Amino acid sequence: MGVSVLAIDAGNSKTDVAVVTADGEILATARGGGFRPPAVGTEAAVDTLAKAVREAFTAGGVTRVTHVSACLANADLPVEEEQLTAALHARAWGATTEVRNDTFALLRAGLDEPRGVAVVCGAGINCAGLRPDGRTARFPALGRLSGDWGGGWVLAEEALWHAARAADGRGAPTALARTLPAHFGLPAMDDLVEALHLGRIPAARRHELVPVLFTTAAAGDPVARSLVDRLADEVVTLAVVALTRLDLLAEETPVVLGGGVLAAGHARLTSRIEERLAARAPKAVPRVVRARPVLGAALLGLDRVGAGAEARDRVRARFADGAP
Repeated sequence: MGVSVLAIDAGNSKTDVAVVTADGEILATARGGGFRPPAVGTEAAVDTLAKAVREAFTAGGVTRVTHVSACLANADLPVEEEQLTAALHARAWGATTEVRNDTFALLRAGLDEPRGVAVVCGAGINCAGLRPDGRTARFPALGRLSGDWGGGWVLAEEALWHAARAADGRGAPTALARTLPAHFGLPAMDDLVEALHLGRIPAARRHELVPVLFTTAAAGDPVARSLVDRLADEVVTLAVVALTRLDLLAEETPVVLGGGVLAAGHARLTSRIEERLAARAPKAVPRVVRARPVLGAALLGLDRVGAGAEARDRVRARFADGAP
């Protein structure tokens, strides 16, 4: 068949793939499990991708593509991108393979031209920026080790910490001491701490506490509000640093916001980000992207094979606003 792209967006919890022709036709899509090389090893993680790729290839009637465009979680350092590029290319899915951190998928999904900054806040938090000359700004995004704060996992941990200390008297009073255990049908924080410690509630379910935190903040709880405000400030700091590194602070530049936490539309979080961004980077133009990140991987692939604007528009229309 003619020129085609295999687009892969792989996060910690799920993987989306799409087979796209050079004129923007979506031949097939598929969804698979999360991509977690640090936890399971590179080969096992790529095996997870392979299952979704086989499903998409079968549905699309193809066995190989011209180019593989993969935006992957846990590809945080350039050396990791190189290693993962080699691992994916060895599977012979395409003639050429390019791996980028998954933040670049959000960035490309939110841009009409290659100039802007993206901040993604889902399970974790990260930021990437791009100039037309190809210069990028990025962060290691390795958690506290690399100076990060934010993302759903951190918010849940912080909410639990404050709630536990409020419950036993070490910390300031907060409604989180009631709303967090209530989410799991438990009467008190002691019960929730015990259930999490003993595994009666799996650790993976802690992410369910993030919406509880935002609801508690919206109801006026000062401690919950402080956590939401801190996240907003961190998002703005990442964006401003990236804009500064790219010499874009004085130019009108899109700041793309995405990921589950930022795309959820929490009023306090959104308004504080807009307010603080306007104060620190007046030329920045924030925009929330809710399209599936595989759109960005597909657009990066189409860029690579020289597809035209009409093809990119067709792909955008297919994946707009999170369409499957």
